[in-house]
Amino acid sequence: MEKIDDIKRLLEEETERINRPAFIASDPVQFPRQFSDLRDIEIAAFLSAMIAWGNRKMICRDADRLMDIMNREPAVFTKERAFEELDDDRNIHRTFFARDLKYFLRGINLIYSKFSSLDDLGKSLRLYEEAAPAWRLTEEMLKYMREANHGQSNSRCLPTNLDATALKRINMAIRWLVRKDGIVDLGVWDSIPQEKLFIPLDIHVGNVSRNLGLLQRKSNDRKAVEELTTVLRGFDPADPVKYDFALFGIGIGC
Repeated sequence: MEKIDDIKRLLEEETERINRPAFIASDPVQFPRQFSDLRDIEIAAFLSAMIAWGNRKMICRDADRLMDIMNREPAVFTKERAFEELDDDRNIHRTFFARDLKYFLRGINLIYSKFSSLDDLGKSLRLYEEAAPAWRLTEEMLKYMREANHGQSNSRCLPTNLDATALKRINMAIRWLVRKDGIVDLGVWDSIPQEKLFIPLDIHVGNVSRNLGLLQRKSNDRKAVEELTTVLRGFDPADPVKYDFALFGIGIGC
């Protein structure tokens, strides 16, 4: 019991230390924060999270270039289908190319033709009643993506193996959009309660969690996300994913 208390204290201290406005400038969360219109915020959030693998400086550099490609007006760029003019082979970030951007924005354009926002789509799905709302939302978005792209899937945009995937990038984007503490995350969505968020699990967060004894599962998959998030809900049932800041920051000198 004493060890659990010590771990919770460590996580609380690290979360408070890292979850500060100064964090924003070095993190991809800065890009959705540049906008006030909900559609702009949603597109910037999902795309910035979508390319969030590798070196953070490179991620932020490429996300900034991506905002330039969209003329700093993601919703207008999407509505006018300006993305269709891009060269398929234009590199966006590492193995993510303009063809992938087109795939995603075609799907978003279709969704926005039916709903005022992705949050509105989430409300129509009654995500607040779902046990795993991020996976349910992804499942529905996949349908629109395929419909808008001649039935094709694209795992660089959205994972298709929903029974197994940790859904790291989507969980990160949703964290930005849902959490309402008013510090780093934007808290602009109402379709998902923050107590139903799941931890964005990558290799680093998984390793830190195992070292702390918070996670036993060896694979960084959906079951590991569920296991770790259940433990974190024991620390703070109302806001378990706030500890993402601590688990991300421990060991990398944030």
